[in-house]
Amino acid sequence: MADTSNRGFASMDDDEQRKIAREGGKAAHEKGTAHEFSSKEAKETGHKGGQVAHEKGTAHEFSPQEAKEAGRKGGETVSKEREGGEHSRGGQSGHSSGSEGHSSTRGGSSEQHRDAGRQSHKDDK
Repeated sequence: MADTSNRGFASMDDDEQRKIAREGGKAAHEKGTAHEFSSKEAKETGHKGGQVAHEKGTAHEFSPQEAKEAGRKGGETVSKEREGGEHSRGGQSGHSSGSEGHSSTRGGSSEQHRDAGRQSHKDDK
């Protein structure tokens, strides 16, 4: 049998794979055939990625100041939306069709940011 260990996509280095995948993604978007994630799919995918990053030790660890700032920004966004201010961010609707009874933002509520900050710093105490 012929040696095929140095052939194909899987044998390429990571940078080359990313370059090819990026070109394919651009082409799919231009053609209109790219997958469009629903809010639910995006949330689930992000959750999986976060879990993997934490398991591998590559997740960003927020400093107490970063967590505080993220919570403040999230709270400001929610407040503006509730007051009838900004209703979209970057062309995306700031409201979900969820049944929580309140609007949500892509960045999460101030409560979610606060809880995430507490969770990421539970070992700092």
